[in-house]
Amino acid sequence: MKSSELIGILKSRMPGEEIRWSFDREKDSLRIEHTGIGQGMTLGIPQVINRYKAKGDAAIDEVVYTISETFKAMELEESGAIAESDQIFPVIRSTSFPEESREGIRFVTMDHTAETRVYFALDIGNTYRLIDENMLNSLSLTEAQLQEMAKFQARKLSTSVKQDEVAGNIFYFLNENDGYDASRILNEAFLKEMKEKIQGDMTVSVPHQDVLIIGDIRNETGYDVLAQMAMHFFTNGKVPITSLSFVYEDGVLDPIFIMAKNRREQEEK
Repeated sequence: MKSSELIGILKSRMPGEEIRWSFDREKDSLRIEHTGIGQGMTLGIPQVINRYKAKGDAAIDEVVYTISETFKAMELEESGAIAESDQIFPVIRSTSFPEESREGIRFVTMDHTAETRVYFALDIGNTYRLIDENMLNSLSLTEAQLQEMAKFQARKLSTSVKQDEVAGNIFYFLNENDGYDASRILNEAFLKEMKEKIQGDMTVSVPHQDVLIIGDIRNETGYDVLAQMAMHFFTNGKVPITSLSFVYEDGVLDPIFIMAKNRREQEEK
């Protein structure tokens, strides 16, 4: 598929007088603007084409859905209809995640660990939009108020887990697919509750946005299993965060670098 073909498909799927299309041939990118609100988004054409090669028409459906929902969020933001505190949630991202929007506006963030950073989002049902400084001003909130609202919402999220045992180690998986699975790492009461049932070392992993893994590591093999598990989820997640896991002790999350000890010893033999 050529760039011109992809753009033609997107235009046919998203007709409307309020949408303006601008193709940058040099950068091979497409700028899509909603003229009614003066905002937009930019797509990297090669990335979309690669997804199309792998997934076919489903990739186009995903792009159209993302654009449509993003514009809906922008329209609601413009109208001031999304200022309710129960629509504000924290989201966990890697520290390598951009700290500014494509328009150069700084996202509102909060420090978390050396590997992760907290962003904040306005939830509108089917999607959410990360809050930047301009949006914060339009909501008439301070950063401290935003953080408290988001933390409160994180504590209200479901914390049901599924349990699995591998080589004498217990792993708990939280996977609600609501966009905030990794955000449960901010629920201190939940972590303390899990700590009470842990017999070995308690580990916490957020390899991607849609999963949180708590480990009860009772032997050295458990760390090998955890390393492979975290890497698998990290490489297969839609929004990867970190392949590193954390040891949870006394309310503190410390990143751990797990060496595949058993495998290394076998290779040395």
